[in-house]
Amino acid sequence: MKTVLDQLREMTVVVADTGEVAAVKEYKPVDCTTNPSLVLKALKDPASEELVALEIETGCKAGRTPEQVTEILTVAMGAELAPLVPGRVSTEVDACLSFNTEKSVTRGRAIIDEYSKRGIEKKQILIKLASTWEGIRAAEILQDDGIDCNLTLLFSMAQAVACADANSFLISPFVGRITDWYKKAEGRETYAPHEDPGVISVCKIYDYYKSNRINTIVMGASFRSSDQIKALAGCDNLTIAPNLLDEMGNDNSPLTRALSPEKTSGVAPILMDEANFRWEMNADAMATEKLAEGIRNFDADHKKLINLIATRMSA
Repeated sequence: MKTVLDQLREMTVVVADTGEVAAVKEYKPVDCTTNPSLVLKALKDPASEELVALEIETGCKAGRTPEQVTEILTVAMGAELAPLVPGRVSTEVDACLSFNTEKSVTRGRAIIDEYSKRGIEKKQILIKLASTWEGIRAAEILQDDGIDCNLTLLFSMAQAVACADANSFLISPFVGRITDWYKKAEGRETYAPHEDPGVISVCKIYDYYKSNRINTIVMGASFRSSDQIKALAGCDNLTIAPNLLDEMGNDNSPLTRALSPEKTSGVAPILMDEANFRWEMNADAMATEKLAEGIRNFDADHKKLINLIATRMSA
Protein backbone atom coordinates (compact mmCIF):
# COMPACT_ATOMS: atom_id res chain seq x y z
CA MET A 1 0.00 0.00 0.00
CA LYS A 2 1.18 3.53 -0.77
CA THR A 3 2.45 5.68 2.07
CA VAL A 4 0.91 9.03 2.92
CA LEU A 5 4.01 10.68 1.43
CA ASP A 6 3.60 8.75 -1.83
CA GLN A 7 -0.08 9.74 -2.00
CA LEU A 8 0.74 13.36 -1.22
CA ARG A 9 3.28 13.49 -4.05
CA GLU A 10 0.54 12.49 -6.51
CA MET A 11 -1.40 15.69 -5.77
CA THR A 12 1.17 18.19 -4.41
CA VAL A 13 4.76 19.17 -5.16
CA VAL A 14 6.75 18.13 -2.08
CA VAL A 15 9.61 20.43 -1.09
CA ALA A 16 12.23 19.59 1.54
CA ASP A 17 12.48 22.26 4.24
CA THR A 18 16.20 21.69 4.74
CA GLY A 19 19.58 22.68 3.42
CA GLU A 20 21.30 19.44 4.42
CA VAL A 21 22.71 17.48 1.49
CA ALA A 22 22.09 14.10 3.14
CA ALA A 23 18.42 14.86 3.77
CA VAL A 24 17.85 16.06 0.21
CA LYS A 25 19.48 12.90 -1.15
CA GLU A 26 17.34 10.72 1.11
CA TYR A 27 13.93 12.31 0.55
CA LYS A 28 14.38 13.29 -3.12
CA PRO A 29 12.14 16.41 -3.06
CA VAL A 30 11.30 18.40 -6.19
CA ASP A 31 12.63 21.62 -4.61
CA CYS A 32 14.58 22.52 -1.50
CA THR A 33 15.09 25.69 0.49
CA THR A 34 17.64 27.60 2.51
CA ASN A 35 17.51 30.36 5.08
CA PRO A 36 19.96 31.40 7.84
CA SER A 37 18.40 28.96 10.32
CA LEU A 38 18.68 26.05 7.90
CA VAL A 39 22.23 26.99 6.85
CA LEU A 40 23.26 26.97 10.52
CA LYS A 41 21.91 23.42 10.82
CA ALA A 42 23.58 22.40 7.56
CA LEU A 43 26.95 23.58 8.88
CA LYS A 44 26.72 20.75 11.42
CA ASP A 45 26.17 18.26 8.60
CA PRO A 46 29.43 16.31 7.98
CA ALA A 47 28.58 16.26 4.27
CA SER A 48 29.01 20.06 4.20
CA GLU A 49 32.31 20.25 6.09
CA GLU A 50 34.60 20.07 3.05
CA LEU A 51 32.58 22.77 1.26
CA VAL A 52 32.59 25.06 4.31
CA ALA A 53 36.34 24.65 4.81
CA LEU A 54 37.03 25.39 1.14
CA GLU A 55 34.93 28.56 1.09
CA ILE A 56 36.50 29.84 4.31
CA GLU A 57 40.00 29.15 2.98
CA THR A 58 39.18 30.85 -0.34
CA GLY A 59 37.65 33.80 1.48
CA CYS A 60 40.70 34.25 3.70
CA LYS A 61 43.05 34.19 0.72
CA ALA A 62 40.91 36.73 -1.13
CA GLY A 63 40.78 39.06 1.89
CA ARG A 64 37.02 38.80 2.26
CA THR A 65 35.17 39.78 5.41
CA PRO A 66 33.15 37.22 7.40
CA GLU A 67 30.00 38.89 6.03
CA GLN A 68 31.17 38.40 2.45
CA VAL A 69 32.20 34.80 3.08
CA THR A 70 28.80 34.12 4.68
CA GLU A 71 26.99 35.48 1.62
CA ILE A 72 29.09 33.36 -0.73
CA LEU A 73 28.84 30.26 1.49
CA THR A 74 25.04 30.42 1.41
CA VAL A 75 25.13 30.34 -2.39
CA ALA A 76 27.85 27.65 -2.41
CA MET A 77 25.61 25.41 -0.30
CA GLY A 78 22.69 26.12 -2.62
CA ALA A 79 24.88 25.23 -5.60
CA GLU A 80 25.61 21.86 -3.96
CA LEU A 81 21.88 21.23 -3.61
CA ALA A 82 20.81 22.40 -7.08
CA PRO A 83 21.98 19.27 -8.97
CA LEU A 84 20.17 17.06 -6.45
CA VAL A 85 16.67 18.41 -7.17
CA PRO A 86 14.78 18.64 -10.48
CA GLY A 87 13.21 21.94 -9.42
CA ARG A 88 14.41 25.03 -7.56
CA VAL A 89 16.60 26.00 -4.64
CA SER A 90 15.27 28.95 -2.67
CA THR A 91 17.98 31.30 -1.37
CA GLU A 92 17.20 34.07 1.07
CA VAL A 93 17.98 37.77 0.89
CA ASP A 94 19.36 39.01 4.23
CA ALA A 95 16.55 39.71 6.70
CA CYS A 96 18.11 43.06 7.62
CA LEU A 97 17.17 44.27 4.10
CA SER A 98 13.47 43.49 4.55
CA PHE A 99 12.47 47.17 4.53
CA ASN A 100 14.84 48.31 1.78
CA THR A 101 13.59 47.63 -1.74
CA GLU A 102 16.68 48.88 -3.57
CA LYS A 103 19.17 46.90 -1.48
CA SER A 104 16.99 43.79 -1.64
CA VAL A 105 16.99 43.99 -5.44
CA THR A 106 20.77 44.46 -5.48
CA ARG A 107 21.28 41.48 -3.16
CA GLY A 108 18.90 39.32 -5.18
CA ARG A 109 20.78 40.06 -8.38
CA ALA A 110 24.11 39.38 -6.62
CA ILE A 111 22.86 35.96 -5.49
CA ILE A 112 21.92 35.08 -9.08
CA ASP A 113 25.32 36.30 -10.33
CA GLU A 114 27.16 34.17 -7.76
CA TYR A 115 25.13 31.11 -8.76
CA SER A 116 25.94 31.83 -12.41
CA LYS A 117 29.68 31.76 -11.60
CA ARG A 118 29.11 28.26 -10.25
CA GLY A 119 27.28 27.07 -13.34
CA ILE A 120 23.79 27.29 -11.85
CA GLU A 121 21.19 29.01 -14.06
CA LYS A 122 18.68 31.46 -12.63
CA LYS A 123 15.82 29.16 -13.68
CA GLN A 124 17.06 26.78 -10.96
CA ILE A 125 16.88 29.41 -8.20
CA LEU A 126 14.17 31.26 -6.29
CA ILE A 127 15.12 34.45 -4.45
CA LYS A 128 13.47 34.47 -1.02
CA LEU A 129 12.24 37.79 0.33
CA ALA A 130 10.20 38.68 3.40
CA SER A 131 6.62 39.65 2.56
CA THR A 132 6.93 43.25 3.70
CA TRP A 133 5.63 45.94 1.36
CA GLU A 134 9.25 46.73 0.43
CA GLY A 135 10.11 43.07 -0.07
CA ILE A 136 7.13 42.59 -2.35
CA ARG A 137 8.16 45.63 -4.41
CA ALA A 138 11.67 44.14 -4.71
CA ALA A 139 10.12 40.90 -5.94
CA GLU A 140 8.13 42.82 -8.54
CA ILE A 141 11.34 44.35 -9.92
CA LEU A 142 13.21 41.05 -9.88
CA GLN A 143 10.33 39.24 -11.55
CA ASP A 144 10.45 41.84 -14.34
CA ASP A 145 14.17 40.94 -14.67
CA GLY A 146 13.23 37.31 -15.17
CA ILE A 147 14.36 36.35 -11.66
CA ASP A 148 11.69 34.26 -9.92
CA CYS A 149 10.93 34.99 -6.27
CA ASN A 150 9.65 33.14 -3.21
CA LEU A 151 7.87 35.50 -0.80
CA THR A 152 8.28 34.14 2.70
CA LEU A 153 7.11 35.03 6.23
CA LEU A 154 3.57 35.35 4.87
CA PHE A 155 0.76 35.33 7.44
CA SER A 156 -2.17 37.23 5.94
CA MET A 157 -4.46 37.62 2.96
CA ALA A 158 -3.19 41.19 2.54
CA GLN A 159 0.32 39.88 1.96
CA ALA A 160 -0.93 37.16 -0.37
CA VAL A 161 -2.93 39.61 -2.50
CA ALA A 162 -0.01 42.05 -2.75
CA CYS A 163 2.33 39.21 -3.77
CA ALA A 164 -0.07 38.10 -6.48
CA ASP A 165 -0.37 41.67 -7.77
CA ALA A 166 3.45 41.77 -7.99
CA ASN A 167 3.43 38.57 -10.11
CA SER A 168 5.51 36.71 -7.55
CA PHE A 169 6.43 33.22 -8.69
CA LEU A 170 5.67 31.61 -5.32
CA ILE A 171 4.51 32.44 -1.80
CA SER A 172 5.20 30.58 1.45
CA PRO A 173 2.35 31.07 3.94
CA PHE A 174 3.50 29.91 7.38
CA VAL A 175 0.98 27.47 8.85
CA GLY A 176 2.56 26.47 12.15
CA ARG A 177 3.58 29.94 13.27
CA ILE A 178 0.00 31.18 12.76
CA THR A 179 -1.27 28.27 14.85
CA ASP A 180 1.35 28.98 17.55
CA TRP A 181 0.11 32.56 17.87
CA TYR A 182 -3.54 31.56 18.19
CA LYS A 183 -2.79 28.82 20.70
CA LYS A 184 -1.17 31.40 22.94
CA ALA A 185 -3.81 34.08 22.32
CA GLU A 186 -6.76 31.72 22.87
CA GLY A 187 -5.23 29.51 25.55
CA ARG A 188 -5.64 26.42 23.40
CA GLU A 189 -3.52 23.27 23.51
CA THR A 190 -4.55 21.98 20.11
CA TYR A 191 -6.90 22.41 17.15
CA ALA A 192 -8.61 19.85 14.96
CA PRO A 193 -7.29 20.21 11.38
CA HIS A 194 -10.53 21.76 10.06
CA GLU A 195 -10.42 24.51 12.73
CA ASP A 196 -6.65 25.07 12.76
CA PRO A 197 -6.08 28.82 12.10
CA GLY A 198 -2.90 28.15 10.10
CA VAL A 199 -4.62 25.60 7.87
CA ILE A 200 -7.64 27.86 7.40
CA SER A 201 -5.39 30.77 6.36
CA VAL A 202 -3.72 28.75 3.58
CA CYS A 203 -7.08 27.36 2.43
CA LYS A 204 -8.44 30.91 2.04
CA ILE A 205 -5.35 32.08 0.13
CA TYR A 206 -5.48 29.02 -2.14
CA ASP A 207 -9.19 29.64 -2.80
CA TYR A 208 -8.55 33.33 -3.60
CA TYR A 209 -5.76 32.50 -6.03
CA LYS A 210 -7.63 29.75 -7.85
CA SER A 211 -10.90 31.73 -7.92
CA ASN A 212 -9.08 34.61 -9.63
CA ARG A 213 -6.85 32.46 -11.88
CA ILE A 214 -3.68 33.74 -10.23
CA ASN A 215 -0.63 31.79 -11.36
CA THR A 216 1.48 32.43 -8.24
CA ILE A 217 2.26 29.09 -6.56
CA VAL A 218 0.96 28.59 -3.02
CA MET A 219 3.48 26.65 -0.92
CA GLY A 220 2.35 25.91 2.63
CA ALA A 221 5.27 26.05 5.08
CA SER A 222 6.20 25.86 8.77
CA PHE A 223 4.27 22.76 9.82
CA ARG A 224 3.96 21.52 13.37
CA SER A 225 2.30 18.18 12.59
CA SER A 226 1.52 15.79 9.76
CA ASP A 227 -2.20 16.45 10.39
CA GLN A 228 -1.70 20.05 9.21
CA ILE A 229 -0.02 18.75 6.07
CA LYS A 230 -2.77 16.21 5.38
CA ALA A 231 -5.38 18.98 5.78
CA LEU A 232 -3.68 20.85 2.90
CA ALA A 233 -3.19 17.87 0.57
CA GLY A 234 -3.64 19.17 -2.97
CA CYS A 235 -2.08 22.57 -2.28
CA ASP A 236 0.30 23.53 -5.11
CA ASN A 237 3.46 22.93 -3.04
CA LEU A 238 4.18 22.01 0.58
CA THR A 239 7.62 22.46 2.14
CA ILE A 240 8.12 19.86 4.84
CA ALA A 241 10.83 19.24 7.45
CA PRO A 242 12.70 15.90 7.33
CA ASN A 243 11.13 14.55 10.54
CA LEU A 244 7.62 14.99 9.11
CA LEU A 245 8.66 13.56 5.74
CA ASP A 246 9.91 10.55 7.67
CA GLU A 247 6.68 10.24 9.63
CA MET A 248 4.52 10.33 6.51
CA GLY A 249 6.86 7.94 4.74
CA ASN A 250 6.05 5.37 7.44
CA ASP A 251 2.29 5.99 7.45
CA ASN A 252 0.15 3.77 5.20
CA SER A 253 -3.23 5.31 5.95
CA PRO A 254 -5.34 6.66 3.05
CA LEU A 255 -4.98 10.35 2.19
CA THR A 256 -7.94 12.39 0.92
CA ARG A 257 -7.35 15.41 -1.30
CA ALA A 258 -8.38 18.55 0.59
CA LEU A 259 -7.68 21.33 -1.96
CA SER A 260 -8.43 21.39 -5.67
CA PRO A 261 -8.52 24.18 -8.27
CA GLU A 262 -11.84 22.79 -9.47
CA LYS A 263 -13.47 23.47 -6.10
CA THR A 264 -13.35 27.21 -5.41
CA SER A 265 -15.77 29.76 -4.00
CA GLY A 266 -15.37 32.34 -6.77
CA VAL A 267 -14.37 35.06 -4.30
CA ALA A 268 -13.92 38.49 -5.94
CA PRO A 269 -10.54 40.24 -6.43
CA ILE A 270 -9.30 42.50 -3.61
CA LEU A 271 -7.79 45.95 -4.15
CA MET A 272 -4.42 46.08 -2.41
CA ASP A 273 -2.47 49.33 -2.74
CA GLU A 274 0.14 50.41 -0.20
CA ALA A 275 -2.32 52.21 2.06
CA ASN A 276 -4.68 49.22 2.17
CA PHE A 277 -1.78 46.83 2.74
CA ARG A 278 -0.43 48.78 5.70
CA TRP A 279 -3.91 49.22 7.17
CA GLU A 280 -4.76 45.52 6.85
CA MET A 281 -1.44 44.54 8.43
CA ASN A 282 -1.99 47.06 11.25
CA ALA A 283 -5.43 45.55 11.87
CA ASP A 284 -4.05 42.00 12.02
CA ALA A 285 -2.08 41.62 15.26
CA MET A 286 -1.05 38.06 14.46
CA ALA A 287 0.36 38.87 11.02
CA THR A 288 2.17 41.98 12.24
CA GLU A 289 3.71 40.26 15.25
CA LYS A 290 4.73 37.05 13.44
CA LEU A 291 6.23 38.95 10.49
CA ALA A 292 8.31 41.13 12.82
CA GLU A 293 9.33 38.13 14.93
CA GLY A 294 10.29 36.12 11.85
CA ILE A 295 12.47 38.91 10.49
CA ARG A 296 14.17 39.34 13.87
CA ASN A 297 14.83 35.61 14.21
CA PHE A 298 16.21 35.23 10.69
CA ASP A 299 18.44 38.24 11.29
CA ALA A 300 19.65 36.78 14.59
CA ASP A 301 20.54 33.49 12.88
CA HIS A 302 22.28 35.39 10.08
CA LYS A 303 24.42 37.18 12.68
CA LYS A 304 25.17 33.85 14.40
CA LEU A 305 26.27 32.49 11.04
CA ILE A 306 28.58 35.48 10.46
CA ASN A 307 30.08 35.09 13.94
CA LEU A 308 30.62 31.38 13.38
CA ILE A 309 32.36 32.04 10.07
CA ALA A 310 34.45 34.82 11.68
CA THR A 311 35.60 32.38 14.39
CA ARG A 312 36.49 29.76 11.78
CA MET A 313 38.37 32.36 9.71
CA SER A 314 40.46 33.52 12.66
CA ALA A 315 41.30 30.00 13.85
